[in-house]
Amino acid sequence: MSVGTEVPLDFPRAWVEFTNPDDPTEVVKADLTWLTSAYSCIFGQGCAGIYADAPSVGCCTLGAHFADEDDEERTRTYVDQLTSAEWQFRPGRSRIKTKDWVEKDDEGSRKTKTHVVNGEQACIFANRPGFVGGEGCALHILAAKLGTTHVETKPDVCWQLPIRRLFREIERTDGTTYTEVTITEYDRRGWGPGGHDLDWYCTGNPIAHQAVEPLFVTSRDELVALIGPNGYAELARHAEAHVRSRSLLALHPADPR
Repeated sequence: MSVGTEVPLDFPRAWVEFTNPDDPTEVVKADLTWLTSAYSCIFGQGCAGIYADAPSVGCCTLGAHFADEDDEERTRTYVDQLTSAEWQFRPGRSRIKTKDWVEKDDEGSRKTKTHVVNGEQACIFANRPGFVGGEGCALHILAAKLGTTHVETKPDVCWQLPIRRLFREIERTDGTTYTEVTITEYDRRGWGPGGHDLDWYCTGNPIAHQAVEPLFVTSRDELVALIGPNGYAELARHAEAHVRSRSLLALHPADPR
């Protein structure tokens, strides 16, 4: 499959804002152009990887940075359940220790991110092609075995990508305030300045916009985790209306025409 040509980063988008029914102090600002797009992850199905010299590991090359201690501790509960049947790089010891999967810097100080396996250029939980337990994230594979969602088993940054959640405090002209929660596309700029140097990226690439159902449907679990079940229900209502009016509102340029 061709790696395709990415669309420009800036194009017209349709947005909706609504008070989150699960939290009246929040106003959700949702990118309907992104959430109703035909995007889906194509790991193992045409994904070229963000670096050309590591095409088989997608965006797992850098390891996962934990959002906070709770994120790390939640992930740890599932790391403890991984066996060599799901995890290609599981250390041989019977009890997994923090140092087995949380990275340290050159001075030996602990970092809040997962190890990158030496010489393999990818996260320690990324199983490589040919592994009998399955290619891809060991924690994702574990979720399927446990019958739960990968939102529960994986670090926050892993299950959120390529949906991006941003927070901003807004003061109205009457002096009242609210938290604006933006839900949008995690495009190259979300990676910081280095995002422009990635060899390949998926969100603006037409080959990753071939899903039958829109993103707000296929990523329901992720969106519920980000804005709550009632927030998701309200978002879905607006997204469905947007789909019905697609000829009148902004479409993602990477979607098929």
